[in-house]
Amino acid sequence: MRILFAGTPDIAVPSLKALARNFTVCGVLTSPDRASGRGRHISLSPVKEEALALGLPVLQPERINADFRSEVTALHPDVLAVVAFSKIFGPKFLSLFPFGGINLHPSLLPAYRGPSPLQTAILNGDTLTGITLQKISLEMDAGDILLQKPVPLTGSETSGSLTAYCAQLGADMMVEAVSALERGTATPLPQDHANASYCRLITKHDGIINWSDPAEKIERQVRAYDPWPVAHTFFKGSKLSILAAATYVTGMDSSSDPPPVPGKVTGMDKKAGILIQTGQGTLSVSRLQLQAKKAMDFQPFLNGVHDFIGSTLGGEQC
Repeated sequence: MRILFAGTPDIAVPSLKALARNFTVCGVLTSPDRASGRGRHISLSPVKEEALALGLPVLQPERINADFRSEVTALHPDVLAVVAFSKIFGPKFLSLFPFGGINLHPSLLPAYRGPSPLQTAILNGDTLTGITLQKISLEMDAGDILLQKPVPLTGSETSGSLTAYCAQLGADMMVEAVSALERGTATPLPQDHANASYCRLITKHDGIINWSDPAEKIERQVRAYDPWPVAHTFFKGSKLSILAAATYVTGMDSSSDPPPVPGKVTGMDKKAGILIQTGQGTLSVSRLQLQAKKAMDFQPFLNGVHDFIGSTLGGEQC
């Protein structure tokens, strides 16, 4: 079985490595190199770095057009295997693969079709998510299901930790799915399109904390946007990233009349961290980072920012 692999970010790397161990990967399709950072240095995608380390041919077209289709045809691929690749594949391109295309999607489809299923599961406080291997269709994430495995959620996951876990589990599933296609034992099942739900592309602005939200919602936001775009607020016009937080359930004083305004830094608990009033309840922050400073645990942070307790967080950067 000859595979053309398509992917770009870290979540795709374990699947590429697993497929390369078990099959012939005839080419690796990934996004073009881009300049990034202040120095505008060219950075390679994680998938490209791994492909080069494995000695695999790398393809980085700006567009999937007739010339690129000819280049892929010359590789004689049997199947297209996709993990987190941003381009849409049309019918002419998919027709190049006798076994079609398969895609790894980290949700229990038809739930959370779209680009941010893991973040959305955390944001919504779900207790269960999963991974789906689907046949690629012309409609986004609507293909027939080849394999599906649930992933229980404990309520402590970050987007980063959950992505790493799903990447490893998904790699084994990808090998299993390709093997089934090769043996002719795959049994694709149509999705229940009537029950489909969707998630959207996350932007940097999504990381801004609304202190009028309940504490439990903000806590989920902190975990969902770790490592990007990072939940953040503003202190005296400077960006303040909230890196670890929890809902504060002990030692709360509900007798305050009127209650502190949302975003008010009301105090500190020696074990839980800095206490911040929200629209409903208190958030305890145990790790944070002020703009242009190092990330710190709450006690060293307070030692260096003496007027933090009593301040009110929020607003936009000055």
